[in-house]
Amino acid sequence: MQFMLLFSRQGKLRLQKWYVPLSDKEKKKITRELVQTVLARKPKMCSFLEWRDLKVVYKRYASLYFCCAIENQDNELITLEIIHRYVELLDKYFGSVCELDIIFNFEKAYFILDEFLLGGEAQDTSKKNVLKAIEQADLLRSVPLHGVIQPVSYSAWCELASQHGVNQPVSYSAWCEPASQSVSMV
Repeated sequence: MQFMLLFSRQGKLRLQKWYVPLSDKEKKKITRELVQTVLARKPKMCSFLEWRDLKVVYKRYASLYFCCAIENQDNELITLEIIHRYVELLDKYFGSVCELDIIFNFEKAYFILDEFLLGGEAQDTSKKNVLKAIEQADLLRSVPLHGVIQPVSYSAWCELASQHGVNQPVSYSAWCEPASQSVSMV
């Protein structure tokens, strides 16, 4: 997968994840072109289209479009399943996800995506495993760290996680998120 975009029926970008290095100018151009192209298509049209040297796979859920660009040799149906699995994960976490959940909890939407996809490929297809990792990260964020400065290395983070009863650390991306709300100084 090259990238994933979430946008509204009005064309407002709600989430973007790029798995290839592109300039900001190129990202904006691609986003504008794809949003216009997808929104111009009729609802009964196929959810796959060839665009530039890529294939675009999209699906509309309520007021949001989930749009992915894949290489020509990649499977469109698997990409549709990846989109659907991401929506299922969002639904499980937020309880019937809506556009406002993405707007006001965008960092959690990105975190869920990062737990599910790694480098544009599904790293774990089990909803149960992904949700467990997210719950563990939420648990770690809720633990007050009185007098503890945020760990500076991954190994220090793993040690801190085990001290708080998390046997298997979630992911490196969970550790990298700022923990300023849960850290207090003595």
